[in-house]
Amino acid sequence: MSETTPDQNSDSESEVVLDAKGLYCPEPVMLLHNKIRDLDAGETLLLQATDPSTTRDVPKFCLYLGHDLIEQSQQGGLYLYRIKKKED
Repeated sequence: MSETTPDQNSDSESEVVLDAKGLYCPEPVMLLHNKIRDLDAGETLLLQATDPSTTRDVPKFCLYLGHDLIEQSQQGGLYLYRIKKKED
């Protein structure tokens, strides 16, 4: 089940964490699209996913909508994406 929680390890302000583990295309990007709408411009979100197709879908999502893909990494079967919402 996906949920969002603040990241307690963030140095500055809390970062929204979107847990899309166990979900498959197109669900992770759909959740990302819905959640990023709730953020203020310039806020960051950490997407956690296990679907390998996110390595293709998330960068395209960011490019198409103008959000900044700050970081993309993989830890075993976990894919992590740090995304900054575009400035208005």
